[in-house]
Amino acid sequence: MLSLLAGLATSLGGLIVLVRKPSQKLMNFLMGLAAGVMIILALLKLMVDALDLADLTLAATGFLAGALCLFLLDSLFPHLHFGTEEKGMVNGRLVKYSALIAAGIALHNFPEGVALGSSYAYLPELGLTVAVAMAVHNIPEGMAIAIPARLSGASRFSAFRLALLSGLAEPAGALISVLLLDIFSGFVPFGLAFAAGIMVFVTLDEIIPAASQNGHEHMTSLGIIAGSLLTFVLLGFLL
Repeated sequence: MLSLLAGLATSLGGLIVLVRKPSQKLMNFLMGLAAGVMIILALLKLMVDALDLADLTLAATGFLAGALCLFLLDSLFPHLHFGTEEKGMVNGRLVKYSALIAAGIALHNFPEGVALGSSYAYLPELGLTVAVAMAVHNIPEGMAIAIPARLSGASRFSAFRLALLSGLAEPAGALISVLLLDIFSGFVPFGLAFAAGIMVFVTLDEIIPAASQNGHEHMTSLGIIAGSLLTFVLLGFLL
């Protein structure tokens, strides 16, 4: 349920776009917010817990495996990253652009679900914290899907549906990871480090570069700081 709610945050982003297209400054702030939440949670909590449960070698191996998993997905299934410039595109290209972003986000949502499931298998409260982080991360992704869809002339419902469907891969990844870690409980520290590797790669490869393409770097920086503070509050209240 947590992973489903986190995945469906893409539909919330799509819904926001249907009400009013956000400014680039707001998009940059939201992407920075997502980056701050993801990177602090990954390094300050997931990796620390992995190191508490296992030795450095296992934790480092899990972290590398998570990052490589996303790297291989990007290499094998290239896609447009959200935040890519869409100015000057005709309607047909905008439709393809939106669909490619949706497919790429859905592809990434599966291992992100694995990250959430691995965290929950270790500690439900940590799973809730990661779910909040993923939801914050998914909102601007939903916007990035819906904006070009609407600009192409697609109906409000079609743009919303595309954002909605892209998030449904997340609960599948969470379910598989929880089932596996329930059977092989000794892999929990590896799973935590794996989750951290996924979240760091997504932040460095997807979110920050996308936010840096369109100027307003100060808004991105403010978002990162706000996301970091939000994570400190979440860790304090939920764990």
